[in-house]
Amino acid sequence: MEKKLWGGRFSEGTDQFVEEFTESVSFDKELALYDIKGSIAHARMLGKQGIIPQEDAEKIIKGLKEIEKEIKEGRFQWKKELEDVHMNIEKALIEKIGAVGGKLHTGRSRNDQVITAFRLYLKEETQNIINLLRELKKALLEKAEETVDIVMPAYTHLQRAQPIRMAHYFLAYLEVYNRDEERFRDCLKRIDQMPLGSGALAGVDFPIDRNQTAQELGFSQIMRNSLDATASRDVVIEFLSNCAVCMSNLSRQSEDLIIWNSTEFSFVELPDKLTTGSSIMPQKKNPDVLELIRGKTGRVYGGLVALLTVVKGLPMAYNRDLQEDKEPVFDAVRTVKGSIIGMTKIVQGLKPKKEIMESSAGGFALATDLANYLVQKGMPFREAHHVVGQIVAYLTQQDRQLESITLDELKRFSGLFDEDALKLLDPYYVADARKSFGGTAKERVLEQLKYWEEKLQ
Repeated sequence: MEKKLWGGRFSEGTDQFVEEFTESVSFDKELALYDIKGSIAHARMLGKQGIIPQEDAEKIIKGLKEIEKEIKEGRFQWKKELEDVHMNIEKALIEKIGAVGGKLHTGRSRNDQVITAFRLYLKEETQNIINLLRELKKALLEKAEETVDIVMPAYTHLQRAQPIRMAHYFLAYLEVYNRDEERFRDCLKRIDQMPLGSGALAGVDFPIDRNQTAQELGFSQIMRNSLDATASRDVVIEFLSNCAVCMSNLSRQSEDLIIWNSTEFSFVELPDKLTTGSSIMPQKKNPDVLELIRGKTGRVYGGLVALLTVVKGLPMAYNRDLQEDKEPVFDAVRTVKGSIIGMTKIVQGLKPKKEIMESSAGGFALATDLANYLVQKGMPFREAHHVVGQIVAYLTQQDRQLESITLDELKRFSGLFDEDALKLLDPYYVADARKSFGGTAKERVLEQLKYWEEKLQ
């Protein structure tokens, strides 16, 4: 049985069940390089402040760098009986450089050590997600530029509503993912606060210099309260919440593209290299990447709910329950990053089927514009709505589309209709009539493209 670094107070060895039930090194070793980074900064500060001899600090730093190299090369031996990543590294350091390695833990606790490593991880991964979102936004912008001159139907209640330019759709999701990026950027300000130097919960009774360690670790702020620093996980919950919202948005767009890719819609074709086949049906071309993005969204939701549940009843300050904060985050980071990459590749590779979308953009999707025509002629909207509803019913009974109606037929329903009403049977004309700021008219879409081209440079 491995002797515990904290075992002096105990007369019995740890039960094997407890060893297995309480260990976290099987997953928190993902924090190893961040833990070493924090330890190096801590050791350097201890030496500079004269808390430990400078030569001991240098020896500790040299040993930590050797362990870092072993971890990067996959040579480090992780031991579950040493509980977590932090104790594994500290024990290896002591074995490597002798008793002086035990001086590293002077002036700190695992409580502030673990959350420091976790915040360093969150800082880096938040920036990685932000970078991936920017690539997705660029892909959407490029696809919007390609599809300015394609008109398609937009949907409400999954029924054809009104014609829009396809670029308008891609620009809509560019806005969505931009807000995701903004949420992660805002959260980063609260992640970027250093807890190291808070000790177990009450601070440290050595003359440490928290400013030095914060500067070396790249933290812009130092957490002001030692209880808060070691016990709080609200910023982790906020990060998971941002991941959940981002996955929700990715899932919604996945659903759009899954539907559009279906034979019934056939609006787009997905690239072969991003789809899969069936083991039994040779004709199948399945949008598995999009389906998995949609499916994996639930995992991230689950992680958020799990951590909210963990912290809701915890007394101040640190409790071992907080060990459960890591796995949901690690899983969410992998899931969100993979999903953003997948969506970026899909957007880049999908091919619009222009003729099919154009033919679907007309028909009764133009009905609202006939009603608006009557309103512009002075008819109250509710009355105009009723008149056009009668026209729709009339044509539906004859299994005809709106484009087939003649001016004589329109006049049977209202004498306000004139020759210019027939222009409203062209979906391109209708789309370009929506010139309000944020609308789908070509001139508005081109303005938005220019805005995002400048913003994303």
